Amino acid sequence: MAERLAGLLPALDERQRRLALATEACSWGYGGISAVFRATGVSMPTIRRGVRELDAAGDGVPRGRVRIPGGGRKKAEDADPDLMDCLDSLIEPGTRGDDPESPLRWTTKSTRNLAKEATEQGYAASHTLVRNILRGMGYSLQGTRKTLEGEQHPDRDAQFRYINGLAEDFLTTGDPVISVDTKKKELVGRFTQAGREWRESGNPVKVSTYDFPNANGKDIPYGVYDIADDSAWVSVGVNHDTSVFAVATIEAWWREMGHKKYPNATRLLVTADGGGSNGSRPWLWKYELARLAKATGLEIKVCHYPPGTSKWNKIEHRLFSRISLNWRGRPLETFQTVVNLIANTTTTTGLTVRCEIDTNLYPTKIKLTTQQKESIPLARHEFHGEWNYTIKSTV
Repeated sequence: MAERLAGLLPALDERQRRLALATEACSWGYGGISAVFRATGVSMPTIRRGVRELDAAGDGVPRGRVRIPGGGRKKAEDADPDLMDCLDSLIEPGTRGDDPESPLRWTTKSTRNLAKEATEQGYAASHTLVRNILRGMGYSLQGTRKTLEGEQHPDRDAQFRYINGLAEDFLTTGDPVISVDTKKKELVGRFTQAGREWRESGNPVKVSTYDFPNANGKDIPYGVYDIADDSAWVSVGVNHDTSVFAVATIEAWWREMGHKKYPNATRLLVTADGGGSNGSRPWLWKYELARLAKATGLEIKVCHYPPGTSKWNKIEHRLFSRISLNWRGRPLETFQTVVNLIANTTTTTGLTVRCEIDTNLYPTKIKLTTQQKESIPLARHEFHGEWNYTIKSTV
């Protein structure tokens, strides 16, 4: 019996071993349990349990299981509930009232580091166990999210309502409302680009190891987004992002697209960020808008978004984000590549984009004289005149 069972038992699982031992014991009759115990060394309570399972004829352990429900070792989190609290405090040491100098506060919170720190605190935890527990607690691997806008101006929401009211008025009368801004500058050349696209496996696009600027420099995409028409114009500059370049792009949009869509328009609403080439402070921006108003005969109203709220500018999420998606994973090898990728940006809602290179030179540090500033036909609005103003046409 000992030789027979020695060859059989290693090939069986826990429940099958019990049943095999019980079968052997029952075949011996009285004293069989003791005989099996002496031959194999398996405890008699285990053999008796196997006998009871045989007698139960399937009423004990459900088919497909080794143990009855609830059998075996308890889960680590059930055996030691404090382990979950420990992991919770390690992940967020700054918000759980714990030691601000916790080692995990300044290291990568990988499952291995968490397991190491938990073990040092007296908990038996492997990195696999930590991963399973964290998933069960609702944790997941996450990056950061840009949602904090910093200190907000007390009239932030009031300015949003003011812009919305003016925009509704313009759209009702069929006058154009545009959102303008400069997109993030990108290196032109065989440089890495964020994102991925489908390619033959094992054949990625080869790009430069280092992101050192070459002779091409950076592209400067300045966009004009027509809110009512869901269309846009983008000028890709090669020189500097100045107020002259910004207004030149608006002028190009009006000449190539706006004038054709709004032939009877007498006024234009421009919404822009509070800083940069189209900021609320540069006098050159206002001076160039006055030149544009005179050339087109349009009365130009300008509304700037409050400080720290540039992401609310519609051009950001209706145009620029779509452009970034369209050229993801592709190196911007030439300026023509940039133009082609921008011009072919579309959405299911019908966005259309026109794009051209602007090779003109736009020098920086242009200072206006007092006389030039006073010549601007500027009328500031009663509500935050530094953000909202009208450039009147002198035609």
